[in-house]
Amino acid sequence: MKLFSASWKSSRKASKQRKFRINSPLHIKRSLLAAPLAEDLARKYGTGAVSLREGDSIKVARGEFRGLVGKVSAVSLKKGNVSVDGAERIRKDGTKSFFPLKPSNLLVTELNIEDKRRIASLTRKQEQGQERRRG
Repeated sequence: MKLFSASWKSSRKASKQRKFRINSPLHIKRSLLAAPLAEDLARKYGTGAVSLREGDSIKVARGEFRGLVGKVSAVSLKKGNVSVDGAERIRKDGTKSFFPLKPSNLLVTELNIEDKRRIASLTRKQEQGQERRRG
């Protein structure tokens, strides 16, 4: 069995792109679960997208639940999707189940900044963005 290659650059073939996403290890799948930031947050932190975490406030930009504003309740690295409060389907027996949403269809409106590491990474990105604008 061949190990996962992190040096893979790109391919036009959709099948190879899917294979990369599916077979990638969890630390790489984490970066694939990034969602774009709202304009004010993007200016503030100097980055266009950030990895989603539980507790982030989002707005659904595309799909059946377009316009829904809610909080991220669960992030599935293995499946590559996110569960949001309010984006639910009702089953035949009457129970509710979360509808899986792709992070590219979401817009982050407020970040959950309770974690020190996340604050550190955001400030790092902010400093890198300021350096790019200067030089």
